[in-house]
Amino acid sequence: MQLTFLGTSCMVPTKERNVSSVFLSYKAEGILFDCGEGTQRQMNIAGIKRTKVTKIFISHWHGDHVSGILGLLQTMGNDEAPPKVEIFGPKGTMEHMKGLMTACVFEARVNLKVHELDPNIIEKCIDTPDFYVECGYLNHTTLCLGYSFVEKDRRRIKLDALKKLGVKEGPHLKKLQAGKSIEYKGKKIDVDDVTYLVKGKKISYLLDSRPCSMAVELAKNADILICECAYADALSDKARKYKHLTAGEAAMIARNADVKKLYLTHFSQRYKDTQEILEDATNTFPESVCAEDFMKITL
Repeated sequence: MQLTFLGTSCMVPTKERNVSSVFLSYKAEGILFDCGEGTQRQMNIAGIKRTKVTKIFISHWHGDHVSGILGLLQTMGNDEAPPKVEIFGPKGTMEHMKGLMTACVFEARVNLKVHELDPNIIEKCIDTPDFYVECGYLNHTTLCLGYSFVEKDRRRIKLDALKKLGVKEGPHLKKLQAGKSIEYKGKKIDVDDVTYLVKGKKISYLLDSRPCSMAVELAKNADILICECAYADALSDKARKYKHLTAGEAAMIARNADVKKLYLTHFSQRYKDTQEILEDATNTFPESVCAEDFMKITL
């Protein structure tokens, strides 16, 4: 599992930072969280093949979060075997995608499926054998979703324990991995004696919002919280006006949610460096990092 920050700026791209997008590589899945202008170029620089994208989770329909989708889909459609792509977004996503796909003249060859989400509480928007994704509305100037990618716990076989019991490899091991005890040559093999549980990882993505209970609930016990932080604490008035977070507010969400690590992103272009933001955040939550474009995190 690897995260790559493709854009860490707020509304306006700078020489050092592109607008919002984060790529998660997990097994056969390539998941984009938001897809701002220039995302496919950032992928090219980061060495990520565009056709690796299988799913795009849109937080909201402000241009700095979605304006790269059309170009990405057009490029992906040029592949000899155009891939299947699923797009998830808040209420109104169907209509926005219709407008986007008719904004230019091109052959839409990607096998595209759009999911419109409108959760009342935190709800699962996708559930697979290996992971699920939860979503819930945040508090922004337009409908905006936060997401959590949750890897499911999995069992690993204790090979030494099986060897001592004389159990050889075979299809019966699948039952053990599924958490079920088995009978082998007339003897019961207790699943807890020959397997151990590996806790799945959780990654939460919160862009853009004011502090709210949903943000804390979505991020609860996350290994990594990726959170917007448009302003340092000194500009709290602007944060309230435009419904964004300050560094201290993002850090408070991380602390209240008991996350392990906070990665701040979505910085206003006014900041030439993020030292002030980092100091504000670490005062409340020491395990804070200011993300940079092309930063990679392996879990």
